[in-house]
Amino acid sequence: MDLVSEFIARYRKEFDFYEQSCRMVAQTLESHLRSAGVRAIVTSRAKNHARLEAKVKQRAEKHNYTAVSSIFDDIVDLAGVRVALYFPGERQEVGRIIESLFELTEEPKEFPTQNEPSYKKRFSGYWATHYRVVMKESSLHESHQRYAEAKVEIQVASVLMHAWSEVEHDLVYKPLQGQLSIEEYSILDELNGLVLSGEIALERLQRAGELRASTQGREFSNHYDLAASLVELARLHLGEATVTESAMGRVDTLYELLKALGLNTPDALVKYVQPLHNDFEKRPLSNQVIDQILLEDGDRYSTYEKVRRHEAVSSSAVGAVGISQQREAIGEFIELWIAYEKEMRELSSAGPHHVVMPPMKLIHELNPKLSGSIYQAARRLRELRNMLIHGIETPTPESIRAASEDLRELMKQIKAIVKEASLVDQ
Repeated sequence: MDLVSEFIARYRKEFDFYEQSCRMVAQTLESHLRSAGVRAIVTSRAKNHARLEAKVKQRAEKHNYTAVSSIFDDIVDLAGVRVALYFPGERQEVGRIIESLFELTEEPKEFPTQNEPSYKKRFSGYWATHYRVVMKESSLHESHQRYAEAKVEIQVASVLMHAWSEVEHDLVYKPLQGQLSIEEYSILDELNGLVLSGEIALERLQRAGELRASTQGREFSNHYDLAASLVELARLHLGEATVTESAMGRVDTLYELLKALGLNTPDALVKYVQPLHNDFEKRPLSNQVIDQILLEDGDRYSTYEKVRRHEAVSSSAVGAVGISQQREAIGEFIELWIAYEKEMRELSSAGPHHVVMPPMKLIHELNPKLSGSIYQAARRLRELRNMLIHGIETPTPESIRAASEDLRELMKQIKAIVKEASLVDQ
């Protein structure tokens, strides 16, 4: 048996492994895209045996394969996921989500490339970003750890571009009826121009939707509606560059919180978007808005907890008994944090600014009066609070209790320093 036949025989045996791997990646990605308010069609597939065999035989003419393993190393798309975006302008947001969920095995590949085309095109060709990833072991159940070895290629482009690329790929790179004529290349180029025009129309459609979603005097109908409005409002108050660089985060959670608090309108949302320029911590926009809402009224933490109660606390490290201890520790820390924010709000409103500032911002302004160790402790506790509130990850009960003690100590130190400073001013 030659190497190609041996490779195909082994691939047939492992087909289910690759099929399941790309399905798991697709399901995880689709869930997070939906949460972030990104409209897309996510599909997956393990490579077809017959097509794969033809591809490997073609590549074998140029590559000197010496072992079956070298063929597996060369063929990078045995497991593939395709993300077809309704709006091509969201490619960057999808990229951020992919890089947060998976481990990249190499740098993303941007298209169009600089390769010389076989036909002198008038239009630029295929616009997309390809990611080659593996799943993080920490994200997989114990019984699924073996899937962390599977390399999966994720292709991100607009729905229009994916459709055109399928036609071009099958006709140009896998011709079944011989080499294409100049006329056929010309028609494909013309279609590419129509697709690029269509993408411009999709971008305009997205912009129009964002403007509509931000119209005052209406309620958000769903979290996609909210996501569009959040982008538009953030663009107005933070600038285009800041919004482009900022991830959206869990817009679905923000939507449910706004509904529960009766704040589910652009008129109410703008109040919490305006002060975001004061937040120097680079975090997802929806997380920052949630923090502004909770900062305004500590009683809203209980409402937020109800919104998120369907999200089970991770038990991967603590076991069934530890879940109760974990929840108890989290509850204690959040109660302390509410008290901490309340005191900082009072301190903020008593100052010359007469505005409510986030604790870290206020501490930042008080920095000349605070030692570096206090500032670093406040920042570390803020990061832990973000983990617990936004569900990034859940530390052990012991580490949360230790953080509660640190927070009590921090509050004492800040009170003492502020009191001392007020006496000096008198």
